[in-house]
Amino acid sequence: MRPTAGLAEAKTDLILDLEVPKESQADALPAEVNGDASKGKRGLLPVHHPNRDFFLCDLFDYALKDDGVSMEAPIFTLATKPDLSVWHWESQDGSRAITVTPSVLGRATQFDKDLLIYVVSQMTEALNRGRLDANSRTVRFRVFDYLVSTNKLTGGKEYQRLQDALERLRGTSIKTNIKTGGQHVKEGFGIVDSWKIIEKTPDDDRMIAVEVSLSKWLFNAVQAHEVLTINPDYFRLRKPIERRLYELARKHCGNQAQFAIGVALLQEKCGSKSALFEFRRVLREIIKTDTLPDYRIVLDDDRDQVTFHSRVRGDRS
Repeated sequence: MRPTAGLAEAKTDLILDLEVPKESQADALPAEVNGDASKGKRGLLPVHHPNRDFFLCDLFDYALKDDGVSMEAPIFTLATKPDLSVWHWESQDGSRAITVTPSVLGRATQFDKDLLIYVVSQMTEALNRGRLDANSRTVRFRVFDYLVSTNKLTGGKEYQRLQDALERLRGTSIKTNIKTGGQHVKEGFGIVDSWKIIEKTPDDDRMIAVEVSLSKWLFNAVQAHEVLTINPDYFRLRKPIERRLYELARKHCGNQAQFAIGVALLQEKCGSKSALFEFRRVLREIIKTDTLPDYRIVLDDDRDQVTFHSRVRGDRS
């Protein structure tokens, strides 16, 4: 899967290497992108910072990736207003559990997760290309590039929304026994460890470039390639519940043509706090509009069961 058409064109003149001087950045990047940070091509300057302590999001052509752990467990709230409640989830067999505690600003939302998908996607592609900077938990990106990649408007309000999202991601605390990359991160931790504005516009406080340090838990998942490719139309889904249903369909269908789950268990996996009858009503609305990319949903009232059918594998209806 690839980002929406026109992304490369929109970003052509907006590459900003925040470490390499402007006059040499175009020359320095190719050797590093190819994984050879010790020397440049004939006639080009060498890469002066081969082991820089941050990863630069500067790729144009990459598949969108979502980390498998947060696709499975309902870490992000579906609420559109501040969610100040502590959320606990446990798998049916009791082997996996996670407790999510919000800050005073509320729990990180399903839309806040767009930032992580953007970073995880770029970092995974960089790892595949052998880029050395992809081994850093600290990530730098241009805000404009992020907004375009995640199908957002580029007005001033979106810059403020990103800052609010960063605050919630930093403030939301997680305790879990779920391993990522085969490792336990035993202490409580934020979804991101820290963030800061690297560059502002000259005439106001709007962010141009931002630096984010991922949690070890999420970083371990990326390094271990515990990620799944998702459809770029994910970012076109309007409702948090639609995005969550897509994640679960993508996670559990895998290479299968379909995946069935009880309605009550599906509600739990979605992290929905509504009454079960209200959850069913919302499901019926989503089934009627049929907006999920790659999947369609069938609700069996007699069995009280939902089945996700893959449009890609054996289901073209």
